[in-house]
Amino acid sequence: MSYDLIVIGSGPGGYVAAIRASQLGLKVGIVEKWPTFGGTCLNIGCIPSKALLHASELFEEAGHGFAAFGIDVPQPKLNLPAMMKHKADTVKSNVDGVAFLLKKNKVTAHIGTGRIAGAGKVEVVKADGSVEQLETKNIIIATGSVVAPLRDKDGKAIEIDETTVVSSTGALDLPKVPGHLVVVGAGVIGLELGSVWRRLGANVTVIEYTDKCLTGMDLEVGKQFQRLMEKQGVKFHLSSRVTGVKRGKTGASVTFEPVAGGDAVNLEADVVLVATGRIPYTEGLGLEAAGVAIERGRVVIDDHFRTNVAGIYAIGDVVRGPMLAHKAEDEGVACAEIIAGKAGHVNYDVIPGVVYTFPEVASVGKTEEELKAAGIAYAVGKFPFMANGRARANRTTDGFVKVLADAASDRVLGVHIVGAGAGDMIHEAAVLMEFGGSSEDLARTCHAHPTLSEAVKEAALAVEKRAIHI
Repeated sequence: MSYDLIVIGSGPGGYVAAIRASQLGLKVGIVEKWPTFGGTCLNIGCIPSKALLHASELFEEAGHGFAAFGIDVPQPKLNLPAMMKHKADTVKSNVDGVAFLLKKNKVTAHIGTGRIAGAGKVEVVKADGSVEQLETKNIIIATGSVVAPLRDKDGKAIEIDETTVVSSTGALDLPKVPGHLVVVGAGVIGLELGSVWRRLGANVTVIEYTDKCLTGMDLEVGKQFQRLMEKQGVKFHLSSRVTGVKRGKTGASVTFEPVAGGDAVNLEADVVLVATGRIPYTEGLGLEAAGVAIERGRVVIDDHFRTNVAGIYAIGDVVRGPMLAHKAEDEGVACAEIIAGKAGHVNYDVIPGVVYTFPEVASVGKTEEELKAAGIAYAVGKFPFMANGRARANRTTDGFVKVLADAASDRVLGVHIVGAGAGDMIHEAAVLMEFGGSSEDLARTCHAHPTLSEAVKEAALAVEKRAIHI
């Protein structure tokens, strides 16, 4: 069977690239090793985690938040199997939706493990061992990423059994609430899943190698976020290195020590969540034999997603840049458009990032630390949700909005939000920045009252020290 384009991997980048290419008139095939489409994000990542995050937030609110609004309810009881069914139903709805979209757009699916077998050739190894040979003019590698291993003091990878020592996959499917959950890594995945199980009743301790939460985000945001998590009962050990995990009959013992040196500490845990990041997944693709260049585990591409081998492109987690589903989607669209002869483009300066805890954390553009390192003069405008009328009415006053604008041109260079609904509010900043807008543009845009989004306008006003409500 011959195609104009074959996409290897049906995650957010892959299936979007396939659909866009088909819309542009190309004959497209997609190869997926799993029986369902959507990759890590839809099956064992973004979507199921958000289902549990929302459900656990409702459980927490029913138990501790309703009374303040004058709503008296019996103490809620956790029905974990029903909550897990909600998660499974959500996943099925989404992966079935992707299957429908691929079929609707006449993308031919091949279920099996894809391998590049030479110029314009892809082999698909099926579950029964049979091999299907496909021919194509172009190939997009969209195979995503896998969990980065945690290594002990001797450099040996600590085994993840998805029962006692779990990755995000196992943490999404625990059969009961652990008494003590130890999370290794204070990044997005560890803090989101840690917050789920903390709300459902677990004691949660986070061990982080660096000296801050959410490394890579604005430092002030990370500090305030840590304080809010501590207020909710999460304990942190920063600047700490895990040196070993020893399984027992009913749990595990985690050994860690200060990065700077010092005495080792042991923590007993029912479950250990390894959330030390993700690495590109290229195993079995045949990239070395095909001559595709790899650098530090990532597929090397130019500004048009082309590898060093003609006709082979790559997008998403396997290439440079943040490992985010929406970044992969935008790259998928742009890459498909380039292959079809159009001018696809991604603006990497305006890629928002969100942490879906409660409150949420959202960021787009540069942090203060990045602007300082680059020697860019900037002005800061901040506004706390404590001073926002809707936040007071909702009892969601934790957090703030921070706007960073160029000191000379007033062009907005970065916006950072800690607060309820931050993941939705960040997009007005992203749209503004996409069009090169200034803090003055944002400040003079009428915002409905009363809304949480008024805090974004007030932060923009604060850039020139003229916020009204503080």
